[in-house]
Amino acid sequence: MKQVLIKGGGVIVEDVPAPHVGDRNVLVQVEYSCISAGTELAGVSLSGMPLYRRALKQPENVARVLEMMRDQGVKRTLDRVQGKLSAGSPTGYSAAGRVIAVGAQVEGFAVGDCVACAGAGIANHAEVIDVPVNLAVRIPDEVTSAHASTVTLGAIALQGVRRAKPTLGETIVVVGLGVLGQMTAQMLAANGCRVIGIDLEQDRLKLARDKGIWRTIDPTDQDYVAQVRRLTDGFGADAVIVTAATASHEVISQAFQACRKKGRAILVGDVGLGLKRSDIYAKELDFLVSTSYGPGRYDPSYEEGGQDYPIAFVRWTENRNMAAYLELIASGRVDLEGLVGEPFAVDQANAAYSALKDKERGELIVLLKYDETAPIIRRVNLRATPVAGRELINVGLAGAGGFAQGMHLPNMVKLRKHFALRAVMSRTGSNAKAIATQYEANYATTDYDELLADGEIDLVMVATRHNLHAPMVLKALEAGKSVFVEKPLALTEAELSAIENFYNGLPADKAPLLMTGFNRRFSPAIRAIRKGLAERSTPLMATYRMNAGYIPTDHWVHTEEGGGRNIGEACHIYDTFRALVGAPIVDVSARAIQPQGNQWRRNDNFNATLTFADGSVCSLVYTALGDKSHPKERMDVFADGKVAELDDYQAVQFAGLKKAAWSASSAQKGQFEELEALAEAMKSSSGWPISLEEQLEVSRAALSVEAQIAQA
Repeated sequence: MKQVLIKGGGVIVEDVPAPHVGDRNVLVQVEYSCISAGTELAGVSLSGMPLYRRALKQPENVARVLEMMRDQGVKRTLDRVQGKLSAGSPTGYSAAGRVIAVGAQVEGFAVGDCVACAGAGIANHAEVIDVPVNLAVRIPDEVTSAHASTVTLGAIALQGVRRAKPTLGETIVVVGLGVLGQMTAQMLAANGCRVIGIDLEQDRLKLARDKGIWRTIDPTDQDYVAQVRRLTDGFGADAVIVTAATASHEVISQAFQACRKKGRAILVGDVGLGLKRSDIYAKELDFLVSTSYGPGRYDPSYEEGGQDYPIAFVRWTENRNMAAYLELIASGRVDLEGLVGEPFAVDQANAAYSALKDKERGELIVLLKYDETAPIIRRVNLRATPVAGRELINVGLAGAGGFAQGMHLPNMVKLRKHFALRAVMSRTGSNAKAIATQYEANYATTDYDELLADGEIDLVMVATRHNLHAPMVLKALEAGKSVFVEKPLALTEAELSAIENFYNGLPADKAPLLMTGFNRRFSPAIRAIRKGLAERSTPLMATYRMNAGYIPTDHWVHTEEGGGRNIGEACHIYDTFRALVGAPIVDVSARAIQPQGNQWRRNDNFNATLTFADGSVCSLVYTALGDKSHPKERMDVFADGKVAELDDYQAVQFAGLKKAAWSASSAQKGQFEELEALAEAMKSSSGWPISLEEQLEVSRAALSVEAQIAQA
C-alpha cells in the first residue's frame, strides 16, 4: 500500500506492507486523509534539522537517548538513532474511509461501514489503517468522507469549546483564525455566543465574517484588548480561547488582559507560556489547557484497549467529541466550504504539503485522496534473490521494536558470518520496511505466516510483546522452524504445557531448536563466576539485587500484553541462578510488599528464593523503590570459602580465590554471546544452548513466584 513518510525535511510516498486488523480494532480502507497545517508542517521542518538542533527542540527525547546510551553503549545508540532518522516517520492523524475487516473483540462496527478515524500513528496518510474502536466513529449520511476526514481537527476544536463552558449570550474571543480557530468560532456561534475573532491575516478575518462571526479584529491595526473592552461595555470577554501557534509569550498575556474579572482563558494552540502574575491575579482568572480531542487522549486503556468511560461520569470522551463534530457538519452548524480545497492524490503528497505553505491559497485544509480499489498487499520485496547461502542461518524477524533494533539486529550484523536477515515482520508496515531496508533483508511483511511459509528461513526470531510469544513460538515450531524467542517464553502454564506437549515423543532429529533469550547466563561476567566456582564442593548461596526502577502503572509491561515485571524481567535472574547452580529447582518461595499508593504493583517489589536439588539457595530482591543513579544489578555468590561479586555486568571481583578480576567499559549482559551460542548449536547440530527442561523449569519458577506474590 502507499503511505506518506516524513524524511530529511521533505515528504515521500512509499509502498509498504498493509496492516492486519487487531482484535479490538477495525481495518479501514482510506478514502481521504486530512493534513494538519500546524503539527505536520512542524514535523517536516524538524525532520530536516541536524541532530543537535533536534535535541534543543525535543529535550524529552534527549533524556531517553542518554538512558539508552547508558544501557546499550554510545555507538549502538547513535547507530539506532541515525537508522530511525534515515528511515523516515509515518505522519497523519485524521482520516475517513470504509471498514474492510473487524477485530474478533469488536462490537458496533461491520464491514462496509463508513467511518472517520483519529490518532497520531494510527489514522496515518496511508491506503489502509488499523484503528482502535474508540478512535473510529460512523459518518452520518449527510457528511461526505472528504469532510469527515477532518474529524480530528474538529474534535480538538470542540474540546477547547467544552473547556470554556460557554453559555448562551456570552462574548468569547478566539485568538488565531487558522483551521482550529475557524472551527472554534463556528461552534461558539452555534452555541449562542457572540464571537470576536483575532488574526493577522485579512483573508482569515474575511472568511470568519463570511461564516457569521460577530466581530473580527486585526491586532496590527488596533489594540484588540482595548477594542474587546469597548465591545463588552468595558468589562472584557467572558472567555478567550487561544488557537494560535507562536513562540511569543505576548499572545497569552493579551488573552488574559482581554478577559473580564473571573473570566476564563483556554489554551488550545501552541504558544509561549511566560505567564505574568499581574495578568491573572487581580482578575482571579481561570486558566485552562485543552488536551487534544478530549478525555481518553493519552490513556492506553481507552485508546488502545477499547475501554470506554461510562457516559454518566464522562459525558464527552474523545470518541463522543468526534461523533458530535460530525453531527455539527451534518446539521450545517459547522460549514467547511471555503476551508477545504480540492484534494490531492496521495502520489502528490509533496505538492499537497507545499500547498499548505502557499499564502496565496485560500483554503486552510488540504486533503489527500486514495485509490479505493488498490489491492491490499502485506509483503514488499526488496531483493530479488536470497542474500544468504546455505552456509548461513537465514533469519525471519517477527517484531521489529526497540529491543530488536537496538540489540539483536546490530549483533547479527557483527555475526554476519553466521546469520543473514531474510525478512522483517512487524505490525506496522512502514516500520517493517524501514528495518528491512536498513539491514538489507529480502522483504518486509506484516503477515507472520509469510515467515512460516518461507522455505528459505531457518530461524524465526520472535521479539514481539510478551503475550504473543508462546502462540507465535508454537506456530513456528509446528511449521518446522527453529525459534529464538525473547523472554519470557510464556505467560501461563497452559502456554508452557502446549509447547512441552509439542516436543513430547518427538525424535531428537525431528525436533526444531527452541531458545529463550535468557542472555545473562551467556554474559562474560556469569561465565567468569561459573569458571571460578566450577570445582566447588559445597552448595552455593547467592543474593541478587535488582534496582529495577519505577515504571508507570499504565505501561504495557504491566498489562496483559506484558504479564508484569516478575514474569517479564525477573525470569532472567531465575535462569541465571539455574545456570550458576547447575542443578534442578526444587522449591520456590516469594513474598511481596505493598507500599502505600496505587502507583505500585506487587510484582514491582518482592523477594523470591529458589532452592535447588544440590542444596543451593539463591535469593532475588527485586524493587522499583530505588533511585536510578544506583547500579541496577548486583550479586554476591558464596561457596567453598570463596565470594564472587558481580557489579552490574561491568565487573566481577573474587575473594578467597586467586583469579584475576573481570571488567569491561560498559555493561555486557550476554546478548551477543547468546547469539554466538545459538549459531554454533544450529550449525554443528550440537546440544541446545539451554535445554528445553531448563527453559520450562525457569518459566514455571516465574509463574510460581507470580502466584505467591499475588496472594501475599
